[in-house]
Amino acid sequence: MLTLPLTTPTGVLVKTTCVDYPGLVAGAFFLKGCNIRCPYCYNIGLVLGERELQNRNDFSQEEFKESLSSVQDLFNLMEKRQGILKGIVISGGEPLVNPFTPIIIKKAKSLGYKVKLDTNGTLPEELQAFLENNELHPDFIAMDIKTSPERYAEVLCPTFSKFFGKKDYWQAKLKKSAEIVASLPKDSREFRSVLVPTLIKKEDIEKISRIIPKDASWQFAQFLNKNCLDPSYNNITPYSDKEIKELIDYAKSLIPGAELR
Repeated sequence: MLTLPLTTPTGVLVKTTCVDYPGLVAGAFFLKGCNIRCPYCYNIGLVLGERELQNRNDFSQEEFKESLSSVQDLFNLMEKRQGILKGIVISGGEPLVNPFTPIIIKKAKSLGYKVKLDTNGTLPEELQAFLENNELHPDFIAMDIKTSPERYAEVLCPTFSKFFGKKDYWQAKLKKSAEIVASLPKDSREFRSVLVPTLIKKEDIEKISRIIPKDASWQFAQFLNKNCLDPSYNNITPYSDKEIKELIDYAKSLIPGAELR
């Protein structure tokens, strides 16, 4: 069940979803701003937007007031759906770069919602800060891993990598985030990868498996070759059912909790 999304200056609200929070009927907020550029990303409006959020101070005063008003609209919706929705998913973009993420988490918790945070794993310090704060601690974390950690500098972060030391920088960030997520109870975490043929091959699955726990829930999704941030990815043919099965079976041999969602 999925209702039509509501677009706001802050992002996109999906009023009801049964697929984004494992085991719960939830609402989902897809917030604007992201610190990496996945070529297959289809949330272009969230990643690029009218202004690219690169830090928590990137709003003008006028933009902040406009977005704060839209967040209040979201809060009103949460209040109306108490008892119907059980969880709130905060996604993006990358919610750890959006200044409204703490505000939304606090409000959701005050209304009794379980909070799930989706993150790309490149901001371990920010993630750790949320976990150490009782008011901001998510109940569930999903960490996306896009490809082999050493390929991030080349494939996902070429613009940002020139400022941060390329391979080693991103590898260290991903490893640290994976360790943080792995420290959570098993039923409070998952790892996710999209089966993009250029990014996820057997060798990538093997390298990713080295940084996630053996008891991980590793959820794979099929690649959709439309509306991609990099238009050339619209021309990539997705894996066939047979190829997907082979990859999932291989992932299962490394991480038994691997499966196609």
